[in-house]
Amino acid sequence: MTSKVKPIAIGIDLGTTYSCVAAWFDQHERVEIFCNEQGNKTTPSCIACTESELLVGEGAKNQITRNPTNTVYDVKRLIGGRFCDSQVQEEIKSLPFKVVKGCDDKPMILLEHRGINKEFSAEEISSLILKNLKMAAEAFLGALVTNAVITVPAYFSDKQRQATKDAGTLAGLNVLRLISEPTAAAIAYGLDKSADKNRPKEKNVLVFDLGGGTFDVSLLTICKEGNIKVKAVGGDTHLGGEDFDKAMVNYCVQEFKKKQNKDIGKNARAMGRLKVACEKAKRDLSSTAGTSIEIDSLYDGADFSMKITRAKFEELNAGFFKKCIEHVKNCLSDGNMHKNNVDDIVLVGGSTRIPKVQNMLMKFFDEKPLCKSINPDEAVAYGAAVLAANLSGYGNKVVRDLVLLDVTPLSLGTDLEGGIMSVLIPRNTPIPTFKEHIYITSKDNQKAIHIGVYQGESSNYMDNILLDEFSLHGIPPAPAGKEKVKVCFDIDADGILYVSAELLSNSNNKRSIAIARREQLFSHDDVEKMIRKVEL
Repeated sequence: MTSKVKPIAIGIDLGTTYSCVAAWFDQHERVEIFCNEQGNKTTPSCIACTESELLVGEGAKNQITRNPTNTVYDVKRLIGGRFCDSQVQEEIKSLPFKVVKGCDDKPMILLEHRGINKEFSAEEISSLILKNLKMAAEAFLGALVTNAVITVPAYFSDKQRQATKDAGTLAGLNVLRLISEPTAAAIAYGLDKSADKNRPKEKNVLVFDLGGGTFDVSLLTICKEGNIKVKAVGGDTHLGGEDFDKAMVNYCVQEFKKKQNKDIGKNARAMGRLKVACEKAKRDLSSTAGTSIEIDSLYDGADFSMKITRAKFEELNAGFFKKCIEHVKNCLSDGNMHKNNVDDIVLVGGSTRIPKVQNMLMKFFDEKPLCKSINPDEAVAYGAAVLAANLSGYGNKVVRDLVLLDVTPLSLGTDLEGGIMSVLIPRNTPIPTFKEHIYITSKDNQKAIHIGVYQGESSNYMDNILLDEFSLHGIPPAPAGKEKVKVCFDIDADGILYVSAELLSNSNNKRSIAIARREQLFSHDDVEKMIRKVEL
């Protein structure tokens, strides 16, 4: 092995379908994307439990058709969610592996090994993927890696961000910062253009990030000096390539039923083989007008053969593509910017290779050319690696001068009587930020005030995400409206929230919760317990 300088930290793009890891090297003044054991720069976000071992990455994905019920993928769509959430329930319907309700309504993934069922949280599954990426970096460097910057979708809720940090901790990483995926891509784009002496002092850039499982759109202003200011974000954490695959799979299931009068919908192995074939067909249709899906003995001895055109694929997914453009419109509106004022549209994520997506985006921006200069699969990890170097004091002047000004994707507030959401921090507020509000007692001789912390855009707090709740006790007897409580919301640079409540008549009566930290900090025993669970 050649001698390499050890970087301070790595950047990790933890994707729904594929993940990537990178680091900045001072001696080369560039980012290096690390290859996995198979020599590929992206690794499937997939794990599998077999009779003899636990497989992570390519090994897991390669055996999915033989072992569908014990192979886990798309776990990013479950992380930080509640089992009862409608989106989680919708996801579970299409997954071949079993997901059950765990403690605190957490979705738990059930895997079988040697006749014994083991339950894994989405954080634990994600930690195995992160650990695999960490090992790939260490193999390349020949040195231990502990510090990392991990990317998350811009539209991830506080709970989802917390769960991602939990996964990093379980993987043995010190998570220096969480960064939104489109912001990381904007860093990569900014560095790519940094050598251009004719670049303007300021550019408005729209990052269109359509990956395997999530969609983000971010409107940013990139300054020549290195400042990146996020003006607005939008997106959908359940919109991406996996949904396009599902639409094709469902269409094929109906076609098979018409031809063979057999329903394969509940046969996990047949559905797994069909999913793999549809994913391949989707990729083929990005470069050809038509392709074939052919599977021998798909179900009950019957073969399946079907031709599918790009036009049919576009028809099946027209609703999803339209949603993407709607999010672009909303993001521009939130950022108070007309589409004519956008200088560059940057494509990120493997699903942006779909011709219809590019055509719709170009049409919306009046045939403005799309920026394809950065690798859509590697840009997010690249940007995360640059930020990791910046936070660690490494890098050239361009890296060291980097300043990020991000925003919170969803409104944050508390509950009031009558079902009203009292917003303290509106969506797209620059972070870090601190807001406070004074609330009064609503009843005579009220002894406590309940504080529910919610995230979302509905005026009815019950329709939003409950992040946490607590009560401030010890309020002295008084008429309604007499006693006052100051509630403070504080968001750090990771976009994670801390909440406190203080009785103004008695400053010693104060309660606070660190929403992200309350369940995040694992003891050494917690980590060891998780490791023992996955050791087969």
